[in-house]
Amino acid sequence: MAYSDDIRKMYKDTLQGIMDAGLFKQERFIHSPQAAEIDVEFPIGAPLKRVINICANNYLGLSSHPEVVKAAHEGLDSRGYGMSSVRFICGCQDIHKELEARLTEFLGTEDTVLFPSCMDANAGVFEAILTKDDVMISDRLVHASLIDGIRLASALHDTYKHNDMEHLEQKLQLHADKRQKLVICDGVFSMDGDTAKLDEMVALCEKYNAMILVDDSHSSGFIGKTGRGTHEKYGVMGKIDVITTTFGKGLGGASGGCVSGRRELVEMCRQKARPYLFSNTMAPVIVAGVLKVMDLIMHNTERRDKLERNTEFWRKGLTEAGFVLKDGDTPIVPVMLFNAKLSQDVSRDLFHEGVYAIGFFFPVVPQGAARIRTQVSAGHEMHHLEKALDAFIKVGKKYEILGKTKAEIIERYGN
Repeated sequence: MAYSDDIRKMYKDTLQGIMDAGLFKQERFIHSPQAAEIDVEFPIGAPLKRVINICANNYLGLSSHPEVVKAAHEGLDSRGYGMSSVRFICGCQDIHKELEARLTEFLGTEDTVLFPSCMDANAGVFEAILTKDDVMISDRLVHASLIDGIRLASALHDTYKHNDMEHLEQKLQLHADKRQKLVICDGVFSMDGDTAKLDEMVALCEKYNAMILVDDSHSSGFIGKTGRGTHEKYGVMGKIDVITTTFGKGLGGASGGCVSGRRELVEMCRQKARPYLFSNTMAPVIVAGVLKVMDLIMHNTERRDKLERNTEFWRKGLTEAGFVLKDGDTPIVPVMLFNAKLSQDVSRDLFHEGVYAIGFFFPVVPQGAARIRTQVSAGHEMHHLEKALDAFIKVGKKYEILGKTKAEIIERYGN
């Protein structure tokens, strides 16, 4: 057979090497709806444990909201389970167009097109709107899906240092001769929780006749005064040429995504983006659920405001306890540990204390930058956060990392 014993051994040895390096990722199994508290089986075969979930992208607590679930059921009953084809062949339903219009209104753009996921949106947008005569200039910490989409495009690719506007300007000057220049960034950077300087970036793009694309997946629904995203936070609504975002985080937590922005660029995606042309249309049940999410957030900022309060409490509590945190003001609050094995040990002990928080390490984050990425939700009540904070402090004391600097933690545990 083609898959010989030698080939099998090669892959086994590779996996063993990942395990020996402390980089092996083990999945947990959730036996309940996504919520502030979940029932988790870990390791496989262990009794279920009820834990506080402090690492989900469920920012607005809408993943299991009864009205969203009800709307999804009604969508299933009225529009069926799936479309069984791509849009240019079988078209879409009225609710798909309704959601696109609602997103355009919410994001303050000219047009929107749905994709099966934001991963697909990012995979398709660059090849659809750029050619080999163009250049893509991306922040060095953009999301992996943006990197993958960039790799698929024929345009030249260059990068600028993270959030370094002087370096970005140098790159815009360097590529002044290109037909089109597209600056690419995350709105909120998913591993660090900081935000792109969109006001300064827009000014530079206007100065050098460049376009700008923002992946706002970790922003849509809760960043900005009314939750429109980082372009609202920085006062540049209507000035972002392309926004990609997901419905798998704050906007319901299921799946699906979109490209929203200039009318012509969105139409180019309809005509040329391969993940759009060759993937089934979003399932009606998900579209119906996201439409209900839009109803809940477009006319009321209650959940967004609660999330902001929860984030302030959580960041303040961890800081005062003596953890090393990444700077920021978003619901993503990374607790820096710098050592892969330490991040897994801390995660395991937090689980024993009733808190579900996962260690992140290379290659998900750079070598030597291991962390526990905590994420706050509007679904958390204060008693959840207080219990989680107590658990973090208890485990932090065990490993003697409270009040320690980065250098002191690395000296003790290595990186």
